[in-house]
Order: sequence, then structure tokens, then C-alpha cells
Amino acid sequence: MEDFLYFFTFQDPSIVFVVIGIILLGVGSAYVGTYSFLDKKALLGDAISHAILPGICLGFMLAGEKNPLFIVSGAFISGALATFLSSWLNKNTRLSEDAIIASILSIFFGFGIVLLTIIQKSGNPEMAGLNQFIFGNAIAIQESDLYIYGGLAVFIILCLTIFQKEFSLLVFNPDYGRAIGFPMGMIRVIFNILMILSVVIGIQAIGVVLMAALLITPGAAARFWTDRLGVLVILAGVFSAVSGVLGTYISFVIPQMPTGPWVVVFLSILALISFLFAPKKGVLSRYISRRIYLKKTHRDHLLKLLYKGIEADKSGLPIEEIYEAFPFQKKQSEQSIKNLAKDNFITQNQSFIELSISGKSEAKRIVRLHRLWELYLNEYMNIAPDHVHDTAEKLEHILTPEMEELLESRLNFPKLDPHQENIPRDHDEL
Repeated sequence: MEDFLYFFTFQDPSIVFVVIGIILLGVGSAYVGTYSFLDKKALLGDAISHAILPGICLGFMLAGEKNPLFIVSGAFISGALATFLSSWLNKNTRLSEDAIIASILSIFFGFGIVLLTIIQKSGNPEMAGLNQFIFGNAIAIQESDLYIYGGLAVFIILCLTIFQKEFSLLVFNPDYGRAIGFPMGMIRVIFNILMILSVVIGIQAIGVVLMAALLITPGAAARFWTDRLGVLVILAGVFSAVSGVLGTYISFVIPQMPTGPWVVVFLSILALISFLFAPKKGVLSRYISRRIYLKKTHRDHLLKLLYKGIEADKSGLPIEEIYEAFPFQKKQSEQSIKNLAKDNFITQNQSFIELSISGKSEAKRIVRLHRLWELYLNEYMNIAPDHVHDTAEKLEHILTPEMEELLESRLNFPKLDPHQENIPRDHDEL
């Protein structure tokens, strides 16, 4: 508890630098990663994050120390070279994109490991902590690092915010952008530069191995919550910032723990929560919605069956006949009967089911929607009368009153469906 209060009350200026740094790095990476995710270029970010390792090592070897300017420059050049090779090979060879990215990733990263081993055996006293670039250590961020990495993060955020329209065109419809005169090739180059920079600035905090997770996971998690691009990038930035701060706190409390893996752990937790519980798109929400829809569908079909019984001059139906009409769905039929009785749509006298006055009105509405759809499919879609039933069975449950009114008007308020059955109205007597 003491460590928690010390860290989150920001008594130590160095902690303030670290927290500001990790938030800027996370938001910048999440912004770029969200566009990359929407552009279906997620693997490219992974390749770049691994490909910058040799640039880091060469920058250190040239400077003889962990100079941020040399390391950032070396990492940027290495990442740019990997990006250029990926694009060139994709255009000039028959190799698939995933094979190209996998090859670049493994070759560059392997070369980086070789250089890292050479540095470790060189005896240079400044090499201490250089291997933290593999898994990241946000606690090691100093004030001078913050000015460079944080400044680049702010630059990335501003670029993506100011030129949101151009980058949106790149992601969603580059052909349209090209047709209206936008230089989409140059916009692609600028976006690749921003992606490389976002990877470069995150290497010290997250590490080259796990940087791809910081690029892609926030956007993927945020995608479950919204379809609006502006909200999406903000949510991704929040997820990334929260995970970064929590991962940094773990590294502060347990110095032996690298930051990168813990940031990814918290990102994964947020992604899992989004995957399961996000409204509309979450797995659990979709499961519940589907269950509700299936219950409503079965309930409507049962009302429709009782209404057809009335059309056949039956006052109601025995419960066994209802079970026979829905084979292998006895449990669902029992539940629907209970729900309809609770809503006062049916009355049950021992094993005999009848529609109430409100039940007749509701059943009439469902039958009307079904037969209107059958007629529409037959007249406007030229589907044979004996093939329209199954489609109408699905559409009748999603028709709004506005659509019903439009459908009736389009069909000129018909009286008969394609099977010459009456299309009931509210004023019709049963």
C-alpha cells in the first residue's frame, strides 16, 4: 500500500517523467496501431518492431553509449529499411505478404541478436541495461529520454489528429482518395514513417518483442465498443495509457519485472473484457441478444399457429398439437406458453390453449407482417409463391411499424397473399 501511494501520488519527479512518458508512448502507438489495424496491416507493425533491433545496436556501437539520438536514428533507419524491403518484395516477387513479413522479421531480429551478443562481449561498461530494449523497462526512462520520445509521440498524435481525413481515406477507400486528387502514395509513405516512429519511441518502455501488442491490441479491443473512428482512437489511447501506467507500476514495485510483458498482460485483460462484455459486439452480449431473439421468434411462431387455428374455425389448440407443430422444441414451447400466459396473450384451460383479446391482436399483427413479406418477395423479387415462406419467417420479426406502413403502401394495401390467404387488418373480425 505504501508503494502504491508513493507511485500514484507522484511524490518523486522521476515517477512523473515515467508516467507522462508511458502515457504519451502508449497513446501515440495506439493511434497509429488503430489505423494499421483498420488497414489490415497489423503484421507490418510486428515486423518493424523486431526489425529495429539491429538499428538500436548499431546506434549504440557508433555512439559508444546509450545515446537516445543515436539509438532513435539507428532504429528509425533499420525500421525504414524493413518497411521498404517489405513493399519492394511485395511488388516485385510472387511471395505472399505474410511470408515476406515473416522473413524480414526473423532476418532483422536475428541480425540484431548477433549484434547484441557482440556488444555484450565487447566489455563496454555502458552496455549495462541495453538488453532492456528486448522486453522494455519504463522505469529507466529519464528526463532527457522524455524530451525525445515524448516529443516524437506528441508529433505522431498531432499528425494523425490534424490529417485524420487523409489517413481515413488511406485506410477505408484509397481508390476514392486517388480519384478526387489526394496523393495517396505520399500519404502511405507518411503513415509508414509515423508507424516506424511509434515503434521506435516505444522500444525502451515496451521492448521490441512486445511492441506489436501495444500497436494492435488497443485498437482491436476498442473496436468492440464503437464503429466511429474518432471514438475508436480515443478508446484505444485510453486502453493503452491505462495498461502502460499499470505495467510501469508493477516494474516499480518489483524491479526485476520488465515493463513490456506486464503492459501486454493488462492490455490482454482489457481486450478480453471487451471481447466478452462489450455491448452489441461482445460475445456475451451477442449470446444474450441471440437468446432473446430466439425466444421472441418462437413466441411469435406460437401466436401465429394459434391464429391459424382460429382461421380454421378452432377456438384454440390442445397443448399436444402445439408440441407436435414444433418437434424437438418442447422445452422452448413450454417456456413460450408460460411467457404468453404471463403477458395475458393466451389463456390455458388444463391442456387447451386459447388466444386472449390482446393475444388475437398481437397474433394478427404477426400474421399480417408474414403475409405482406410473402407478397413483396413474390411481386418485387420474382420469387415463386412456394419459396417465399422461409424468408418471410425471418423477416417478419424485424419489421418496424414504419417499414410495415411503407410495405403496405408499396403493395397498395393488399387483401390476399401469394397463397390467396387473407392479410388480416386490425378492424377484421375473427
